[in-house]
This record gives sequence, structure tokens and C-alpha cells, in this order.
Amino acid sequence: MTIHFEKLSQSNALAIANEWKYDGIYSFYDMIEDLEDYEEFTDENLRNKNDHYQAIANGELVGFFCVVQEDSVIEIGLGLKPDACGKGVGKGFVEQIVSFIHTNYQYQKLVMNVAVFNQRAIKVYHSCGFHDVKVIKQRSNGSIYEFLVMEKLR
Repeated sequence: MTIHFEKLSQSNALAIANEWKYDGIYSFYDMIEDLEDYEEFTDENLRNKNDHYQAIANGELVGFFCVVQEDSVIEIGLGLKPDACGKGVGKGFVEQIVSFIHTNYQYQKLVMNVAVFNQRAIKVYHSCGFHDVKVIKQRSNGSIYEFLVMEKLR
């Protein structure tokens, strides 16, 4: 799947936040599960404090990612459309995001935080060259969860 990235439109931000629903334990990633994340993602002014991109393949919205840069470190967050999850497209999706960032940003290290229970995503990130750094506890969805901090050097 070849993906084209462009700035996240307001209409697609609202579609992701309101319509994308994940199955089972992955419902943790439904935007509505964390009001603070939801408000930041759906409010154009708040969202534009960081770089948010939509991923388009064959004219269809298939995912998104955001870039938060501090000095030479970029933290990325991403989401793949629910009906594409578990279909073997994650590695290509992440590789294309990393390539886009590599081309468009100056950095020394990429960092991601992923919920420890999300072994499916962790496997994909490992296959894309990300390495485990540490486990942290972080507030999300109204509680405290363990997240694995992963990084990839440029």
C-alpha cells in the first residue's frame, strides 16, 4: 500500500475521533476514551501546536500520525484505520511514516510510547527498527497504564 501524507484536515480529524472504533482491548485507542486527547485532536487550534498528518491510500483515509519535536528528539503518535488493523499492513504503514519524517525533519532520535498490552503494535515497531527503552506509568483514559517507551536512532 503506497501512502500519501498531507496535513490532517478538520473533517478527517473529526471522522477519526468520532467514527474510528477499535475491537476488544484495542478500544483503549478510541479517541473518545480520553477526553483530553479527544479535545486536543478535534480542536484545530490545539491540534496545530504539533504537526498532524493524514495518511491517504487509493484516495481513502487509512491512518494518521503526529510529530512532537523537542530539540533533536521527535516523539510520534499514530493510528491505523480500525478495519486495517491485524491485516499485515502495519509494518509498511510505520516504515512510510518513518521515511516521511526522515525526509522532512531534522532529528537524532524517534520516540514512541505504546501501551504494554499492545503486543501487536510492539511487534510491528520492533520489525521497523525501534528498540525498547523502558516501561513508564502514564495517565490515560482516566487511569494509570504502563507504556513501553521505544526509540529508533536516525
